[in-house]
Amino acid sequence: MVTLQIKRITLYQVRVPLKKPFITHLQHVKERESILVEVLDEDGTIGVGECVAFSSPWYTEETVETAWDALENWIIPSILNKTIHHPDEFDKGVNSIKRHHMAKSCINHALWDLYAKKMNSPLWKVIGGKLASIEAGIVVATSTDETMVRDIESSITAGYKRVKIKISKSSNPQLFKKIIAKYPSILFFADANGDFTQETLHILKSFDDCGFTLIEQPFSEQQNKLSAMAQKNMETPFALDESISSFQDVEEMVESQSGKIVVMKQGRIGGLSQAIRIHQRCVEENLPIWVGGMIEFGVSKAFNMAFASLEGVKFPGDFSSSSHFWEQDLTLQTIDVHKGLISLPSIPGVGVSWNHDIIERFLVRIKQFSV
Repeated sequence: MVTLQIKRITLYQVRVPLKKPFITHLQHVKERESILVEVLDEDGTIGVGECVAFSSPWYTEETVETAWDALENWIIPSILNKTIHHPDEFDKGVNSIKRHHMAKSCINHALWDLYAKKMNSPLWKVIGGKLASIEAGIVVATSTDETMVRDIESSITAGYKRVKIKISKSSNPQLFKKIIAKYPSILFFADANGDFTQETLHILKSFDDCGFTLIEQPFSEQQNKLSAMAQKNMETPFALDESISSFQDVEEMVESQSGKIVVMKQGRIGGLSQAIRIHQRCVEENLPIWVGGMIEFGVSKAFNMAFASLEGVKFPGDFSSSSHFWEQDLTLQTIDVHKGLISLPSIPGVGVSWNHDIIERFLVRIKQFSV
């Protein structure tokens, strides 16, 4: 039996500029603020995690500041100097702390990394993954059609097998139709980030014959009834993203038929333990999953890739190389795309660790919690 006794937890707040802005109708992201986590076990083994909350609440209600507060005052005290035998036990221990999913997720991840290291096995194998390599997908989010077309062409040249394009009610569906027809072997996803409403439903329908594999989150998470109505009248399947923040949200999606695909973002639902639970339910319902991105550093992305090795993940996720967003990632190990594929690590644990020399350059604050 695996035993984890947590002796120290260290939080690092960083702020890192992106190589180029990430642009959607919701936000222009020029720098990424984040919380990095290291959890030290009694035998000196370190597990790593990463909080994917943003600086302001434009994506969810959580922010870097609210996550830090929840970690410092509630979540870390619940696990420090405790002995557990499986990461799922952590989730049960923080049930009394409402939501704060992104804050919970980074500790859950660090415990899974520790657990896999104690099992002396790569994390993706520990959770039952079937694939030693996964297909890479990339997100194109720019301010002009010209730069979008250029970025799509360079992504395909680099070997990416799937391209996700940000769309809104002001986008030109005919342009997308031409682009998709030009590259028939590439999967194209459309991500609306909830931009459409009842009043602009007719515009959304104009994207139905573009050739997109799916349309991600066409309506806001408060409009699932509208999503269900629109899905019945459109051929392109909807993949729900922001609408999925819990296991119950998946159950409601199945019941209402508001979408046909689940977008998995572990930070939004509380970590890998909850993601595995949702995966099991999706397999039962024959409901496909694909893995979305959050402009992450290498640790969060490594957890996403481990999850993507599971049988229920049917489409290439948001898995770009380390050099896509960053001049240099914050991890010692880089994520590299070769011929459209990313090889999963063979070493125990999640397979990456924090690079403290790089972190020091972007450090905002650091705090240790120990017994």
